[in-house]
Amino acid sequence: MVLSLRKWVSRIVFAIIFSMLLILATGGYSWLVDVISPVHPYHKPKGAAMKVFQADPMIPGNGSLADRLRWFYWYGE
Repeated sequence: MVLSLRKWVSRIVFAIIFSMLLILATGGYSWLVDVISPVHPYHKPKGAAMKVFQADPMIPGNGSLADRLRWFYWYGE
């Protein structure tokens, strides 16, 4: 079995270049996501702003079985 040093060196160089480009692409993608993504929606509002939302919608307690299944599939509870 003959091992060619030139082939192995070219394979190693290819693997190194591929790894560097992969790291560059993933880092660039994460940087781009950070730049484009909107402001965090759950941060405290600044100034006179108020964050208002309904935490728990009214849960149907005595509804029919169909209503309870519909509620389960709609809200996952």
